[in-house]
Amino acid sequence: MELAINIIGYLAAICMVCGYLPQAIYTIRTRDTDSIAMPTFLLLGFGSIFFVIQGIMLSNWPLVITNTITTVASAIVFGIKIHNDHFKSRK
Repeated sequence: MELAINIIGYLAAICMVCGYLPQAIYTIRTRDTDSIAMPTFLLLGFGSIFFVIQGIMLSNWPLVITNTITTVASAIVFGIKIHNDHFKSRK
């Protein structure tokens, strides 16, 4: 049973990273953040941070690894979004 739980955890991790990274890569390459809703993106980022903490507390490495990747990607996109919004408001 424990093996099945671990396999499901790793499959979830792969799905999360593969679902999240394309948006981050697109944003990093194009710097286009017009279609990103800041409140939604912040909540997803904070959720990832809390999952990292939970994963560490449970020693659940798929949870830690997945959400560390999504937290870093979220922080990068957040920085680009803040930069773009700041300079858009100056024009």
